[in-house]
Parts: sequence; structure tokens; C-alpha cells
Amino acid sequence: MSTQHVLVVGASAAGLTTAETLRRKGHTGRITVLGDEPHAPYDRPPLSKQVLSGAWEPQRARLRPQEALAALDAEFLLGDPAVGLDPGTRTVLTASGKELSADAVVVATGVRIRCLPGQAELAGVHGLRTLDDALALRAELRPGVRLVVVGEGVLGSEIAATARTLGLDVTLVGPLPAPMALQVGPLVSAALADLHTEHGVTLRLGVGVAGLTGDGGRVTGVRLATGEVLPADAVVVAIGATPATAWLDGSGLTLDNGVVCDSRCRAAEGIYAVGDVARWHHEHLGHAVRLENRTNATEQAMAVAGNILGDDLPYTPVPYFWTDQYDAKLQVHGFVPADAETETVEGDPAAGRFVVRYRSEGRTTGVLGWNMPKQARLRRREIVDGLGSPAPVH
Repeated sequence: MSTQHVLVVGASAAGLTTAETLRRKGHTGRITVLGDEPHAPYDRPPLSKQVLSGAWEPQRARLRPQEALAALDAEFLLGDPAVGLDPGTRTVLTASGKELSADAVVVATGVRIRCLPGQAELAGVHGLRTLDDALALRAELRPGVRLVVVGEGVLGSEIAATARTLGLDVTLVGPLPAPMALQVGPLVSAALADLHTEHGVTLRLGVGVAGLTGDGGRVTGVRLATGEVLPADAVVVAIGATPATAWLDGSGLTLDNGVVCDSRCRAAEGIYAVGDVARWHHEHLGHAVRLENRTNATEQAMAVAGNILGDDLPYTPVPYFWTDQYDAKLQVHGFVPADAETETVEGDPAAGRFVVRYRSEGRTTGVLGWNMPKQARLRRREIVDGLGSPAPVH
């Protein structure tokens, strides 16, 4: 099939990288990038750190200057969400009524944050996914404000660290026993708990949240599953996200924790998915994978652009993500299974510089560096060796 026109639905990192890679690989046909937000493509990781703290003004989070976007010779249709897709004709319907048809469609719509019941009705309750979310929350972050962060994952932990650095009275709440326990396992999450405590964050972990309390339309607290209410002047809800696939309901695509794709990230003939919304078959693992991290958004977009242009290669990455909290910089390569054995293989946690290796079923599945990025990166080879060939078909 000749691919003259590529329509990318989603104008964040994955969508923009798809367009850039198509051009870099020699595609001279039309490229259209459709985005639901009015902003030019921007980066998300700084939202919970530099933008939220005020260290960066919003424009600094832009992924490319206007001249670079113009040089792509792509049409950017921003502030007009996709509301439907006909895979047979590869036609996307937008909220404004546009019908956009293409030879190839790339779904890059990311995720939607989860909310607590009643969250939308109370002022002072925030989620953090978009640039506008970050600016709305930033306006509340004044020294002495009582902030409760609901959710002990990566995003909640980063927001708690940023807010505490700004002088707020911060409480971090969640059902798991330590910050990022699900992402990094007990050894490192215990070290993160100590780090947050040392910086003055109150940890109320191992307990669920039942809901929010309010007065006069403004949030006043967070009610725990025990019945206790934590007073709050502002609340951030960071309890995860779900793939943004509602607009694809009725399209005939397989939707199951994302857009289900083959090993080439192809959901149907001429239809691909990239980034947080894509759930594809990882040939070296032998099962489907969906990753929510910035590195994957870029790497998967490059792979899909190549496949649109005829590369026909499986996408088999070793995952990577990072997080910065206070003076701690964590880099995580690979996978951290719930049953993984953990071992400190370099440095010393007491000194604030160390590398942890994760092993499961006799092989290394992941490595984590805490203020030791080079050493962790070098040990990534152990993971690559374990994923070196496709998994056997059972």
C-alpha cells in the first residue's frame, strides 16, 4: 500500500516524534497531527517538577520551537479532539465535525487520569496530566498550605517532593506501604519513605482513601478508609490513569487496557498505536505490554514510523524511566516483577548512591540506579542479554 498521507491522532511526545521520524526517514507525503489541547506539543515530565515549582515558565516545556515545527511541513490541528474512527476507510471524526482520511492512522492519544468520586465538584482538588493542570495546581502551592497528595506512585511522590520543597505542609496518602512500592520494590521504596520523611513529608501509607470532604464547594479534607479525615487546603489526586480509548468505542479495534496491537504496533490494516495508549505484543517477552513512560513514547514512535514506511520490524524495547525527588535521581531499566529478588550490587544506600539488581526466575529483569546513572546504564546489558531472543511459542 502506498502511504501518501499519515494522520497522527495525538500531539504530545509520541505523536510529534512519529511525524519527525517520518520526515527523517524520507516520507514526502502529507502529515497531519491532530491534538485535543490548544497548546503546541510540550513535554510532560517537567510538569510535576520544574513547571510545578515555578523554576520553568510554561513555554520552556515546549518540545520544539515554532521554527522546527514549521520545518516539518505538517499540518497541526490543535484543540480539536478525535471522537471517532472508521478503520475501514481510515477516517477520523473530530469534535468540530471534521472528517480526516489518510493512508495510515497513528493513535497517540495517551491516557486519562483517574479521579475520586465528587472530585469535579470541589474547588482545590487537582489532577496533573496537562500543562493547564500544572499551572492550576501551581497557583495553590504557597508556603504553609496543607496539601494532601492521594497516590504514592511516581507522580504522587514527585508532586509531594516538589510541594515540600516549596514549603507546604505535605501529607502523602496511599494504600501501599511505601512510596513507589509497586514500581521499585520494597528495598528502594523504603529508602524513598525515609527520604520523604527526612524532608518533612507526613506519610500516611498502607491505608485507602474513602473520599473527599468539602464546605461551600471547596475541599476541606481527605477521608481515609478508617474514617479519619485529614484536613486539607488543597488536594492532588494521583491514583493512576487509563488509556484514552473511549473515542474508539464502536470502531471495531480491540480495546483491552489500551489499543491492542501486534508486534509491529499495528492494530488493523493501516492503523497503528504508540505511547501510553498502545498495548502491543513484545516478541522477546512473549506477551502483551503497555508502558507509561516518556522514553517509550519516543522509541515506539520511531519504530512505528519505520514500520509505516516498510521496515516491518518488531518493537522489543527494554523499558526505562526516571524520577527526580529532592536530591535523589533514580533511573530504572527493565522490569520489576512483584516477586523479584533485590540485591544492592554497587554503592551503599546509606550513602545515597547505589545500584539495585532485580532478578526473577533466575535472570536479571531490571536494574535501578540511585544517583548512579552511569553504573546502572552499564548493568543494563544484563537485562538485554536476558531478552536477546524471542520467547518460545506455547
